[in-house]
Amino acid sequence: MIDRQMDTPDPLKAYLARIGRKGGSRSRRVLSSADARDMVRVREARRAFREFHAQCFWYLRPDLQVSLDDVPEIVRGLRRNGGRKGFLVAARLCR
Repeated sequence: MIDRQMDTPDPLKAYLARIGRKGGSRSRRVLSSADARDMVRVREARRAFREFHAQCFWYLRPDLQVSLDDVPEIVRGLRRNGGRKGFLVAARLCR
């Protein structure tokens, strides 16, 4: 009985092996360091926009999709109305 179980391939094991072979080749993408930094800036700007919306960005729609072009406006609002915490977040966005 044990020998029979070892001879038959486990369907889950076969599936994981198959997607494991594909995953490594499909998930590789070339991303320059500048693009990676921009992605981080946009992610941090979106987080700051949500956190400081009532305090700094009341004049913008709350469902605004922040993009890289919006980062300077986010920085300006944080510096003007964000207090010390907002100023520090703005400094992080400007690096």
